[in-house]
Amino acid sequence: MQAFVDELVSQSTRIGNVNGKKTREMLIGIVVKNPPVPVSLNDMTVDQVSTFKLLGVQISNDLKWTYHIDAVSAKIASRLYFLRQLKRQGR
Repeated sequence: MQAFVDELVSQSTRIGNVNGKKTREMLIGIVVKNPPVPVSLNDMTVDQVSTFKLLGVQISNDLKWTYHIDAVSAKIASRLYFLRQLKRQGR
């Protein structure tokens, strides 16, 4: 995996710079139980995450929808609260 990351960095440095602070790694499947050696990017260890947001969808390493549904439900509850407050004010 490290060889692929090094190749990606070498190709992308021709176009621009790779920000190692913003780069994250997510392991999916059986690999999660026996994690491999952490990947390094520009002499910085890449953080491993269990969930991330891609195009508005929360993706988790177990590929279940629960985290996304919880995030959407929280957003809906917040907006409903503000609508109730406006209704109480008579607007």
